[in-house]
Amino acid sequence: MAERTTTSRSSTGRDDSKPSFGERVQATLTNAAQEHRASSDSAPVRKSRPAKAPRRARLRLTRIDPWSVMKTSFLLSVAFGVVTFVAIFMVWSVLGAAGVWDSINSAVASVVEGDNNTSEFDITAYVGMSRVLGFTLLVSVLDVILLTALATLSAFLYNLAAALLGGIEVTLSEDEH
Repeated sequence: MAERTTTSRSSTGRDDSKPSFGERVQATLTNAAQEHRASSDSAPVRKSRPAKAPRRARLRLTRIDPWSVMKTSFLLSVAFGVVTFVAIFMVWSVLGAAGVWDSINSAVASVVEGDNNTSEFDITAYVGMSRVLGFTLLVSVLDVILLTALATLSAFLYNLAAALLGGIEVTLSEDEH
C-alpha cells in the first residue's frame, strides 16, 4: 500500500525537480545576502536615483480654537513676565553691587549742594529695588492679562474672517532626506 501512494503522487503531474518552499526561501535569502555583501564591499558610491519631485499638500487653515490659543498665550505671557521680573532683579542687583547708586548719590550731592554737604540725597529712596520690582510685577500682571485677551480676541477675529474668506492656504512640501 505504501508503494501505491508513491506511484499516485508521481502520477498527479507534480514535477519532482521543483524545489520545496523551504528551499526556495533559503535560496532567496542566500541571494539577498550575497547581493548585500557585494554592495557593501564595493566603494561607497551612491547610486543616483531618479530625481522625483517632493510631495506637496495644499492645506487651508479655516479655524483656530480660541480655548487653546488662550491657554497657550497665557502660559507664554506668564513665562515672559517671570523672565522680565528676574531680569530686572538681576540688573538692579548688579547695579547695586557695582556701586552705581553710591556714585549717583555723590554726583547729585556735589552738583546740588556745592561745597557744603548739609543735606543727604539718596537715589534709592526714589528708584529703590522694592519700588522697581513692584512696578515690574504690576506691569507683568497687566501684560499677562492683556496678551491673553488680545490673543484670544485675535483667534475669534480670525475665525470670523476665515468663515467669510476661506482661511489661509498653506502649501506643505516633503523634505528629500
